Amino acid sequence: MINNSNKKQPLIYADNAATTRISETVLNVMITVLKNEYGNPSGAYRLGTQAKKQIEEARQQAANALNAAPNEIYFTSGGTESNNWAIKGAAITQLKNGKKHIVSTAFEHHSVLNSLESLKKQGFEITLLRVPPNGVLQTEQLSESLRENTGLVSAVFANNEIGTIQPVTEMAAVCRSKGILFHTDAVQAVGNIPVDVRKLDADLLSVSGHKIHASKGVGVLYIRKGVEIAAFMDGGAQERSRRAGTENTASIAGFGTAMQEAVANLPQRINYLLELRERFIDGVLRIGCCRLNGDRNLRLPGNANFSFENVEGESLVLMLDMQGICCSTGSACSSGSLDASHVLLAIGLSMESARGSLRFSFSEDNTITDIDYILTKLNAALKKLRGTLPVV
Repeated sequence: MINNSNKKQPLIYADNAATTRISETVLNVMITVLKNEYGNPSGAYRLGTQAKKQIEEARQQAANALNAAPNEIYFTSGGTESNNWAIKGAAITQLKNGKKHIVSTAFEHHSVLNSLESLKKQGFEITLLRVPPNGVLQTEQLSESLRENTGLVSAVFANNEIGTIQPVTEMAAVCRSKGILFHTDAVQAVGNIPVDVRKLDADLLSVSGHKIHASKGVGVLYIRKGVEIAAFMDGGAQERSRRAGTENTASIAGFGTAMQEAVANLPQRINYLLELRERFIDGVLRIGCCRLNGDRNLRLPGNANFSFENVEGESLVLMLDMQGICCSTGSACSSGSLDASHVLLAIGLSMESARGSLRFSFSEDNTITDIDYILTKLNAALKKLRGTLPVV
């Protein structure tokens, strides 16, 4: 629960899948760098070399957190850029080998789906795997979709709306056996479950800073040593000539710290989030007239996505906001849109059920008291909304 002296009611933040509060440690690192290490990292003078040192320390921290080598870590502006670069860069490279078929899934993040749509307009062949009702893909589905001209597979590590965890290690193994590049969007996974690029054996992996208590506008694309993909932007020689542009030194330094914190005491944090999540799911199911979206166990420890009968999700979000509770109807990238979630439609929900869905995503900042408060206010809001529905 977050203290807010300007309001009498508590402010409970339960939308951590959309973005997280920046940690005090990360903030202090960023302020120090902004004040003292403001030189251009490409400069040969002392301020430049000091800024460069901050970047390389952050690269090492990110590499340690992912069990990668520092020269496999490339800084970006966030998950969207990392996904765009991985998919488009790999597609361009693989096209030179005569491979223009790409496989992904129907419930990827918009940055993946829209990148694929862009490539489709350029003549690439796209296959989107259907998603089972429990939101967990089967490796056999991937195997059956592959062709001789398949050059890339992109599958989300953990879905950003329903939190279901995918068998990406098995998928990566299938791709490796056939010489196909494998990319995974691990934006929701990092900091919530273990992510080890050596065990995973993926070629490309995306991470975003603002999902792990770093600032917005910074992320990482992991590119396995030996994997060649086209550069995403033309310009200078930054990031070993693969990602041009003067580096965002302060945010990168903060990101490195956030990655270090993300893996520290991860088992204990997972257990704590599981306790919160299970208490919340049990409480919502007792309220009734709802459905838990996605497999109950194969999901991120802090994620709970529900469809509520006979209510509009947007109305429910606004009523809970009036009680100091922050949650969402799904992906933050769809904010302002009244369209039903493509993720929920992909797992077979009706348009009505999809529009009556809410995502609650917790962090270590949340408490048992928060959970019980949300349950009380959620129950009251549902009763009020359902009581105002016209009789059909």
